[in-house]
Amino acid sequence: MTAARTGGGAAQRGPVVRAAAAVGAVLVVLTFLALGTWQVMRLQWKRDLIARVDSRIHMPPAPAPLLGVPVSREADEYKHVRLEGSFLDERSAYVMAVTDLGSGFWVVTPLCRPDGSVVLVNRGFVVTAPPRKPHAAESPAACAPGTAGAQSSVTGLLRISEPGGAFLRQNNPTQDRWYSRDVEAIAAARGLPRVVPYFVDADLDPSVPRAPGVPVGGLTVVHFNNNHLSYALTWYAMALLSAGAFVWMARNGRRRDQLND
Repeated sequence: MTAARTGGGAAQRGPVVRAAAAVGAVLVVLTFLALGTWQVMRLQWKRDLIARVDSRIHMPPAPAPLLGVPVSREADEYKHVRLEGSFLDERSAYVMAVTDLGSGFWVVTPLCRPDGSVVLVNRGFVVTAPPRKPHAAESPAACAPGTAGAQSSVTGLLRISEPGGAFLRQNNPTQDRWYSRDVEAIAAARGLPRVVPYFVDADLDPSVPRAPGVPVGGLTVVHFNNNHLSYALTWYAMALLSAGAFVWMARNGRRRDQLND
């Protein structure tokens, strides 16, 4: 009689266990489907972003935003812009970089515009940087409206500041070691007032001869990882496999129940 009661209890628990397993399987499948659908949405967002950036890069250069004009990564990065002013060469910062030309430095030079604002311009890549002693913040640079000086015209891509440094490498203004183009930090270290919150990657100027120490512009790499389609297919495949596994287990469970009856 004890064995009979035990068998009856197991028979009663069977449907409960199968129902709980079914609920769990449905939740798992729905989670995988939701993750796949989210990746599809991310795929569309990434394609729109790539299309917007591509159109910005290839448009004729527009005037660079003035000081005080809001600038954002979503709306403005990689816009093709132009600006005029005089370079403050003695205030240049050299930012460590790796390009198709090898390891070296970006030459980031302040450009004083006629309205008295300053734009940091990445003039291009050089293999070696001139020696420069570690220093504290410099005395304020003279950049008033109408400041005299050789005038230059620059076209390039608008970029958003890169604060902090690079992976595992922090900018060190005191030692004049730069691993990212941090507009605010470079401006403070160089004593630059009225600096806009972006920098400009200068285009390649074909009229400038290639020579040692001359920055090579036009090396901006515009690349966006776009693996969302493969991620979506992976999540959908996992949903399909999970559903198939549950159906197989449910059928086997019913067969065992029929054999035990």
